Amino acid sequence: MKLLVVGASYRTAPVATLEQLAVAPAELTRTLDRLVAQPYVAEAVLISTCNRVEVYAAVSGFHGGLGDICAVLAEQAGSAPAALANHLYVHYDAAAVDHVFRVAAGLDSMVVGEAQILGQLRDAYHWATGADAAGRLLHELMQQALRVGKRAHAETNIDKAGQSVVTAALDLAAGHLDGGLTGRPAMVVGAGAMGALGVATLSRLGAGPLTVTNRGADRAVRLAESYGANAVPMAELVHALSTVDIVVAATAANEPVLTIDVVTRALARRDAARGPLVLLDLAVPRDVAPGVAELPGVEVIDIDRMAALLADGPAATDTAEVTRIVSTEVEAFLSWLRGADVAPTVAALRGRADDVVSTELRRLAQRRPELTEDQRAEVARTVHRVVQRLLHQPTVRVRQLAAEPGGDQYAALLRELFDLEVPQTSPVDTVPDVVDTDTTYPGGER
Repeated sequence: MKLLVVGASYRTAPVATLEQLAVAPAELTRTLDRLVAQPYVAEAVLISTCNRVEVYAAVSGFHGGLGDICAVLAEQAGSAPAALANHLYVHYDAAAVDHVFRVAAGLDSMVVGEAQILGQLRDAYHWATGADAAGRLLHELMQQALRVGKRAHAETNIDKAGQSVVTAALDLAAGHLDGGLTGRPAMVVGAGAMGALGVATLSRLGAGPLTVTNRGADRAVRLAESYGANAVPMAELVHALSTVDIVVAATAANEPVLTIDVVTRALARRDAARGPLVLLDLAVPRDVAPGVAELPGVEVIDIDRMAALLADGPAATDTAEVTRIVSTEVEAFLSWLRGADVAPTVAALRGRADDVVSTELRRLAQRRPELTEDQRAEVARTVHRVVQRLLHQPTVRVRQLAAEPGGDQYAALLRELFDLEVPQTSPVDTVPDVVDTDTTYPGGER
């Protein structure tokens, strides 16, 4: 099995395309089932956020695996695979490991170094585990990716320079409000992880009073109580909009929540002298309808606009160090992976030797029936020792060679020389219920 990454992100696709590809939590298990049901896909992890939709897969062939994954993504987007081709990127084998580790470390995020991606990766891994879609290979990959991300934040200051997407969006929003965010009434639409981050960040930056609304009223109340905010029913959205200057929209709705009609009615009740109503749309699919940005007195900042505004922003000073950490960890993981690939071949060789010894000992027992039990046992021990000593150095050496670049050729050569049949690793092996981000592998750094 080989690793394959196929995905689209804010770097390669507009929000409209990411909206088509986005997989809601309720659809994750079904989509994972469709992926692992494909002929060339043995394991799959799917991450779907406001900035990216990516499939991490263990595949039995590059072209077949790519075709299978693209077919599922195209079906999810409701379009032909060719229509997505210009927006998708593909990473295979070592490049796939490098990409996943860079994502975990925050190097591929819209805001370099943001830590939220680690939680999103952890959630994606848990979903795949729960759906029996993550097996031995992706189990190791995700465990180490999470550890690499944790190491990057522990050993460098990248997370200090790398804000969350919410913080960066609010920094952009502050430029449209005289005096910034301090003392500005604000509202968060949505009480999920992004919504909670929005409330926390607004509170920290001194905005207020704060209002929270959500389709599920109970979650809105709990979130509001945690920060001394007010919770209002979604039915009162128009009135609540008319009382605030800034809105963070981050729901998981399939259709826009802030429609032209809703915003227009809110503007009619709002005092225009207060300045623009700034709407931060951090949801995919979008929470703010496309036409809202054309309304007078409204400023909309969405994922597309953030990507353009942040593209030339200063890189975190620790980016180079995190890049070094990622490179070191990628090589360590690949060395472990190459060594692990040869293990079944070594086991098959030892098994073949044991079979040969057992067959010859049975023949000896038939030809020399006068031998006592003790004599036969002594002969068996001697023959086994001879075989084990003959195999010891070659198997140790082949493990060492396999850990080096191009090492897979040694396992293939052993299989050819000894006509070995090596069973394929089961697509789904036992995976722990709790993701342990401190797990290490031979050669990996802490």
